[in-house]
Amino acid sequence: MRVGIVGGGTIARLFLEHIQRGDLADTRVVAIAGRSETSRGKALAQQYGVAFVTSLDGFIAQRPDVVVEAASHEAVRQYGEPLLARGIAVIVLSGGALCEDALRESLERAAVEHGALLYVPSGGIGGLDALKAACMAGVEEVTIAVTKPPAAWKDIAYVDKLKVDLDALREPCVLFEGSAREGVPHFPANVNIAAVLSLAGIGFDRTRLKVIADPALKYNTHFITIRGRTGNISIKLENVPAPDNPKTAWLACYSALAALKAAKAPIRYGT
Repeated sequence: MRVGIVGGGTIARLFLEHIQRGDLADTRVVAIAGRSETSRGKALAQQYGVAFVTSLDGFIAQRPDVVVEAASHEAVRQYGEPLLARGIAVIVLSGGALCEDALRESLERAAVEHGALLYVPSGGIGGLDALKAACMAGVEEVTIAVTKPPAAWKDIAYVDKLKVDLDALREPCVLFEGSAREGVPHFPANVNIAAVLSLAGIGFDRTRLKVIADPALKYNTHFITIRGRTGNISIKLENVPAPDNPKTAWLACYSALAALKAAKAPIRYGT
């Protein structure tokens, strides 16, 4: 399997390390795409001896079978549909971009028309298999509280406008509470999990999101509740932050790796 990666951060490095060790059998990374020649992905590509490109055409020229988007909402817009239209599978990690209905519909349409896989992994949460099963019978309520240490919420325009002194917090502070539709765009690098939960369940408008900065926390902690005809489900996840990015859960990084492994697997366990 020939893999392309959009982005040069923690997840890209994780992929390269595991693939180089042979953890994904005959899989290899053939290209890393970045915004420009100054992108950090260039040094990573040079370190691991793979091509570095800054254009869609250059990326496609490397003939990837699967592309992992590990960059941004903008990267989903730029690369998603053109890759799917060429029959190339796309694993989207910035799932919050799909809160934009027109974009999501264009990607889904391209995937169907060209027989290409569009895959949005679970990321830093679990329980989507139970949620999808429950939805078959009927679900009335889905909520998620995304609770992280204050450092995870720094350098976010929406939070800056709230004028919350994150360094001075002594107790939990609610930064947002409302629908996932409204909340996800405010936190493009932090609550992609709420988007995935919405996509797998009852949609962005009915899924409720609460975003909290809690100075007492060591881990990124998520609380999910599901109420439906099949019963009630409560899930708590305590995720270790990625070593060089407190905004991202380490579990989310490995979810991406597991998604790549599952993309071509003839055998699957779980829904």
